[in-house]
Parts: sequence; structure tokens; C-alpha cells
Amino acid sequence: MRDVARLAGVSNQTVSRVLNAHPHVRDDTRRRVLAAVQALNYRRNQAARTLVTRRSGTLGIIAYESALYGPTSMLYAIEGAARSAGYFVTVAGLRNLDRRSVLDAVDRLRQQSVEGIVAIAPKPVVAGVLAQVSDGLAVVGVGGGQDEAVPSVQIDNDTGARLATQHLLRLGHTTVHHVAGPADWPEATERADGWRAALHAAGRPSPYAAPGTWTAQTGYTQGRRLALDRSVTAIFCASDQIALGVLRALHEAGRRVPDEVSVVGFDDTPDAEYFLPPLTTVRQDFAELGRRSLDLLLAQLDTGAHHPAPARVLLIPQLVTRASSAAAPSSS
Repeated sequence: MRDVARLAGVSNQTVSRVLNAHPHVRDDTRRRVLAAVQALNYRRNQAARTLVTRRSGTLGIIAYESALYGPTSMLYAIEGAARSAGYFVTVAGLRNLDRRSVLDAVDRLRQQSVEGIVAIAPKPVVAGVLAQVSDGLAVVGVGGGQDEAVPSVQIDNDTGARLATQHLLRLGHTTVHHVAGPADWPEATERADGWRAALHAAGRPSPYAAPGTWTAQTGYTQGRRLALDRSVTAIFCASDQIALGVLRALHEAGRRVPDEVSVVGFDDTPDAEYFLPPLTTVRQDFAELGRRSLDLLLAQLDTGAHHPAPARVLLIPQLVTRASSAAAPSSS
């Protein structure tokens, strides 16, 4: 920095102001400093800056190592929002969602002097650990299974499932069958609860919904069973991937979609509109989820309040209607 100041003919303090985008620097001075920075190929020493400012400019993300659309999209959204806000990001991946693995991830991030942690928490154990370590550390949980003591941002899965179920009921279907996700994932149970509540509110029967996985294989297996029942005219799937398997099973059984059976998914994956037929589904706004989770974390950092009044942000998903859902067949 001294070399930059000498070449630009300014003080060290002026160089620091330019590098930190201080507004009260004359334009010609700013240009001279930036030209000197480029000529000398100057790069700030992040470790030294951290010692001086006690701010590392780095945020940690705890993420579940998975190819599942939801957690992966959450990770990209949070990372993008952090970078847009001028922060570096370091990610601690979890292969197992158990308490010891989450604690190890927190320790690894703390060793890298992160200012705060956003944790994608698809299971309650993650949120439980966040509540335990939040003393002196800014933390935000994202996804289902949150602890009420920790600020969190979540998709309103219950409302999303109600939207899907009500859409099918309005089309004249007497009831809606559900192909569920895994029983130990809060997102799956919340979607099943919303589906069941919508049927109950409409005075319709609630068919049995066996828990499964988030995969097309679950959809295919359950879809083959449902295809044998000619009274089934509407199916709500806990994810688009599950819906893909259901569509395959119905096709093989000769059940036409949507003429005989309507199918609705959840996620609005990039491929959903290219399914055959294009899939009606519930869209989650992951970009907004990333922005809101970062807002909660930065609010803690700006105020120094690592024990804030817990904030729970619920983002309402949107029903996207495509060709896989239609009016109930007249014979039903």
C-alpha cells in the first residue's frame, strides 16, 4: 500500500479510502490511485486486513452434498447473494446429516474466521446445532426443520401443497392422491400436511400416501400402483422428480395425462416444462430465498446482535399451470 501511495502521490490513508470505496475522495485522486494499483499489480493481504478490521469479509455456508434440486438451488442462491454483497464464500459440505458432522462443519468454518454462517438445514438436527452454536456467531438456517431460536428463511411448503391440491379440486377431481417424499425430511411432511389439510377443508377423502424418496424411482413405483386404480384421476407429487416417475408409470399403463389422470409436481425444475406433457408444478423462488437469508445474516453482523429476536421468513411459492393438469374426466 505504501508503494501505491508513493506512486500516486497520496497518503496511505487515501489509498485505503479508495480501496474501500469511500465516497469522499476526489475523482482525479481516485483515478491516480487505481492507476497505481494496476501498474503495481497490487493485491490486498486479506489476512492482514482481517487482523486490522476484525472483519474477514468471508461468510460460511453449510450445505448438504446432494444432487437434489432443492438443496443445490439453495446453495447457488445463497452463494450468489453473498458475492453480490461483496463477501467471499467458503462452503462446508455435509455427506451425513448427523450432529457430529454439523458440529465439525461449524468448527471448520470458524477456523477460517468466517463472520457468519448460513446453513441449509433439510433436517432438524442441523437447526438444533445452529441453536447450540449461535452464542457469539451470526447464524441463519435455510429450509425445513428450523429451530425457533434461530433466524430462518423457508419456503412455505404447506401453502404450496394446498395450492396444488386446490387447483386439482377446482378442475373437478373428487379427490387428489399424493406421492410423498421421505418421512424424515420436514419439506416432505409439510407438503403432505398441506395436501391433507386442503382435502379436509374441501370435505374430500384423504387417500393413503406412503413415504418414499425424492427420486423418480419412488414416483414410478407408486405410479404403477396408482395406475391400476381406475378411480385415480389426480396425483400431487412431492417433487418434480417424483412426478417424472409417475408420468412414466401412467404412460406404460396406458393412462393418458391429462385426459384420464392429472399430475402436479413441486419445485419447477428447469426441465419441468419439457416433460411430456409439460408439468404443472409449484415454483420455489430460490433467488429470493438467497437474498432474504443473507439479509438476516447481515442484519446480525451490522448490529452485532448474535441473539436477535428470532425472525422466521416464509416465502410463498407460486403455482405454474401447464399441460399435465386438466378437468376431471366426465366418467369420474
